[in-house]
Amino acid sequence: MRLLETVARHEYGAPAKQLARETGLALPTTYHLLRTLVHEGYLHRDKGLFFLGEAAERLSSSGARQKRRSTVVDALAHWRDTLGVPVYYAVYREGEIEVMCVSDSPGTPAVEEWAGFRETGHAHAIGQCLLSQLDEEARRDHLDRYPVQALTPYTVRDSHSLLRRLERIRRMEPVTERQEYALGAVCAAIPLTLGDTAATVAISLPAHQEHRLLPAARQLQTEIGRMLGSLALSISM
Repeated sequence: MRLLETVARHEYGAPAKQLARETGLALPTTYHLLRTLVHEGYLHRDKGLFFLGEAAERLSSSGARQKRRSTVVDALAHWRDTLGVPVYYAVYREGEIEVMCVSDSPGTPAVEEWAGFRETGHAHAIGQCLLSQLDEEARRDHLDRYPVQALTPYTVRDSHSLLRRLERIRRMEPVTERQEYALGAVCAAIPLTLGDTAATVAISLPAHQEHRLLPAARQLQTEIGRMLGSLALSISM
């Protein structure tokens, strides 16, 4: 690992003797490790100089992705503790609703996924928020694959009614649903349109705390605005 770190500091490559000197390794040991790292693809050698190889670059890329994930996870945990609600992060990717991360606690448990979130986007705030960010063709395509179905007495009854509802949602407004996905739960979702990616951060509350839903959603929207730049960099999570 010290050899890899040392090579990484030399943009234009470095010879074995220099690497041995800078890492404090014996020259025979350095040669042996360098040969192994070249064989495994972590380094490559050109005209006596050693550079990072493709395997090391993939490792670096994975580390960067983990750091971006950590940014989102930390943000959700902060909002969970600040607002006292479970917080969800989801994206619409390749025609599917994907809940990427949920931050809850024993005192503020998340809504149980009793019916698949992908298939029931019409019923929950996360799905409605993501669908509202799509164009009409993409919405209809989604509903053709995942038709509207009644999950509770409060669920929207048909795709026509849902599409009309989605058209009325104002840009950047919180999307709310009350017991449409699960009895006893109310939810709100904040749209995040970052580039071409539709995303959302959402919260849920027990139905008897419905009076907290919109104030908490507005506070969440303010919190998101403060760190939108970091979220934009992390959206590829």
